[in-house]
Amino acid sequence: MKLRSYDILTSRHRKQPVLKAMYIVGILLLVLLFIPWTQNIRSYGKVTALKPQQRPQTIQNIIAGRIEKWYVQEGQFVKKGDTIIQISEIKSEYLNPDLVANSESQLKAKSSSVKSYMEKVGSIDDQITAIIISRKLKLEQAENKLKQSLLKYNSDSIELTAVKLNEKIAFDQLKRIEELYKDGLKSLTDLEARRIKMQEFQVKTIAQENKIINSKNDVINAQIEIQNINTEFREKVSKMESDKNATLSSLYEAEAAVTKLQNDYTNYNIRSGFYFITAPQDGYITKAINSGIGENIKEGTEIVSIMPFNYDLAVEMYVRPIDIPLLHLNQSVNILFDGWPSIIFSGWPGLSYGTFRGEVVAIDNFISDNGRYRILISPNMQKEKWPKEIRLGAGASGFILLKDVPIWYELWRQVNGFPPDFYQNNFEKSKAPKENKEK
Repeated sequence: MKLRSYDILTSRHRKQPVLKAMYIVGILLLVLLFIPWTQNIRSYGKVTALKPQQRPQTIQNIIAGRIEKWYVQEGQFVKKGDTIIQISEIKSEYLNPDLVANSESQLKAKSSSVKSYMEKVGSIDDQITAIIISRKLKLEQAENKLKQSLLKYNSDSIELTAVKLNEKIAFDQLKRIEELYKDGLKSLTDLEARRIKMQEFQVKTIAQENKIINSKNDVINAQIEIQNINTEFREKVSKMESDKNATLSSLYEAEAAVTKLQNDYTNYNIRSGFYFITAPQDGYITKAINSGIGENIKEGTEIVSIMPFNYDLAVEMYVRPIDIPLLHLNQSVNILFDGWPSIIFSGWPGLSYGTFRGEVVAIDNFISDNGRYRILISPNMQKEKWPKEIRLGAGASGFILLKDVPIWYELWRQVNGFPPDFYQNNFEKSKAPKENKEK
């Protein structure tokens, strides 16, 4: 099919350079469609510090107090440990200026009481030891006396047996003498003499029986003495143990009081050091939040804000949840800082001017309040360093570099509203086969 207008145009200007220029432009545009284009994700954020301790912070007071004196002013450089502000006590239980000294005196007095109780316990232990030794000696003495009484009782028993035997012999002899007297073989004198002898042996038997009874009583008395010694010393030891337990109870109470006083003394001593609020690190005082002399402040009140002196720059950006699968650690990012002159070609990062290269060092696993995920970008030390003039809090925008595709493909994706292509970085690709083999 031929167009009449085209035929007229070609017939009139076939030899003119305009037509050649149009062909050249058309060919260039066609070639341009196949030039590589770097897909990217555009995001906005601000400059921050890489490490949490390097970011701006506020200084709070630990105890409640009244502002007495300021030692710094806004914009002043302070070193770690420099005094920033002095506060005074406002709670009634801590107003006594001699509180620490009084607590120390109480602690020393109570410690002396503990020492006295310990000495008393040691003294009671010595008394108990002495009582036990004395009991042992007295028991040995009483047992020896019991043994002597038993031996005497046995000796008296043998003597009684012998006396009874002699009495029996004398009785038999008396019977024979009486028979001989009846037969006229013995005289009355002999008979009476034998009767007297018989009475003597009876007297000896009765005396020996009394003696053995006395020996048995001595044995019983010795046994009673042993029992009395055990009872007496048991009562003494029990009384000493009771005194010891009472002393130990007082000792434990005193030790508990000493522990409490030690805690109070330590707390008072530490609290006295909180009257001077110092700088936690080297930095610049940026703003005084509470500034009035004589102003009362509660515990944990923000007094001043401080900007650390040494910090590593980073950029904090937020990306859409749909773009999170495309991100990975160490991913390259082109960053444009507010107020920094630049010429940007988002698809050709190598042709951009005034941008700085960074890399992703952290990706949040939980969505932020603004409905996006936070990422943290640090400088790429192998590329150009970030300017020292950049300050924390400055605005920044970044182009997170993704896959290289032809321009025609990127135009087609943009027209259709498709997201950038998903791809794996080299680390993920090398790791995937190993995981499959393990499975």
